[in-house]
Amino acid sequence: MAELTDRKLYLGPKLRVLRRELGLNQTRMAEELGVSPSYLNHLERNQRPLTAQMLLRLANTYDIDIRDFTATPAEGGPGELSEILSDALVRDIGIARDEILEVAENYPGVSEAIARFYRALGDLRRLPGDALDRSSPGPLVAPVDWLRETIARAGNHFAEIDAGAESLAAGLPDDPALLQAELRARLKDRHGMSVQLVRGDVLAGTLRHYDMHRRRLMLSERLPASGRLFAIAYHLCAQELADSIAAQIARAAPPDEDSRRLASIALTNYAAAALLMPYDRFRQAAEQGRHDIALLRDRFGMSTEQVAHRLTSLNRTGARGIPFFMVRIDRAGIISKRFDGEAWPFARYGGLCPRWDACDARAPDRVETQLIETLDGRRFVTLAMALPHRPDGGRASPVIALGCEAKHAGRIVHADGLDTEKDEATGVGPTCHLCERRDCPDRALPPVTRALDLHSYERTIAPYPFRRV
Repeated sequence: MAELTDRKLYLGPKLRVLRRELGLNQTRMAEELGVSPSYLNHLERNQRPLTAQMLLRLANTYDIDIRDFTATPAEGGPGELSEILSDALVRDIGIARDEILEVAENYPGVSEAIARFYRALGDLRRLPGDALDRSSPGPLVAPVDWLRETIARAGNHFAEIDAGAESLAAGLPDDPALLQAELRARLKDRHGMSVQLVRGDVLAGTLRHYDMHRRRLMLSERLPASGRLFAIAYHLCAQELADSIAAQIARAAPPDEDSRRLASIALTNYAAAALLMPYDRFRQAAEQGRHDIALLRDRFGMSTEQVAHRLTSLNRTGARGIPFFMVRIDRAGIISKRFDGEAWPFARYGGLCPRWDACDARAPDRVETQLIETLDGRRFVTLAMALPHRPDGGRASPVIALGCEAKHAGRIVHADGLDTEKDEATGVGPTCHLCERRDCPDRALPPVTRALDLHSYERTIAPYPFRRV
């Protein structure tokens, strides 16, 4: 609570949304909170800040989590809205930053709606001119974007699925080798499904295949041990946690069949990870081992990517882990997977900052640690790890990068030796076309928010010099 009292909290829109969700008018809520209706009205209109005492009353009266209530929205916030409104389509309007802040902070629903429209516009822009059938427009949001948005809203944590997987894991051995044998036996005894390891040429182009007629799960010999264990857990969870997964998909309300299938696969993957890395045991191991990636990987028999992904999902109320963000990046800097955590420091659209060293990680068994600082002075510790050679035969092995605010560095063994307050940090920006760092020699594009300041008589170290105002 001390952290919350360091700053004034104007959370009127959230308070108004909570009241409407509870079906209360201002008079009734004011009575239940022990304040006057006029004071509650001032709170909802951001004319008064929420005090620590009022937050405690809200938590006790309506059983809400204070951290969730005071958290910055994962999408549609000032940074994202500013990024959207810098698009060439509306840039000439010159919307002032204070207007953007007012909309983002006071009207989060409007901000989210704008963000969804912008994602839909991005999808349409990627289509060739004759590809859009006006008579059958299809979904306005791409299934992958819809899934990413859905996971972000949930904080990458699905409590019902986690609880079901943890209950299932309670009667299983901890040792990964014994666990695989037990999972195979359970699939066979309870669901009539056998598991068979086959040569790579038998499953050409496929790493695992379930033969529904013979009820046989075939795993390619190219799969590492962690991949085999995960595949078996995936199919067991598809059977035994089907109701929890289906309920979560129903609540998410996928807009089309492709989105529904993606959600089903993603949530079954989530369930498998929760089964193999049960919440409490994994969180305690992570804290006790100070988030040593190799230690967690060996103890649970998982891959680097599986461990990193699981670390981003430790968001259970009352037992949260470090709020990591995570990305999977290829050598070209293209993001194929992203979980924003609580403080994603880069743009949500476009490329990453070239000054972030994550893409340079090359050794699979080595964690590359970097201290970075954003334009607004926030500091982050990032951990980048190259993945081993891909079992699918692809040439470009991606990089997994985890990151969190620097205040958590003391809980991470890979950050030992860093003085997060005194050491020089690498200055990074959201992405080149939105970055206003004037002295950056690594800039690839001019900022769309500033006018260029080019002269034939000089060449500056930083490309694309621009005016300050």
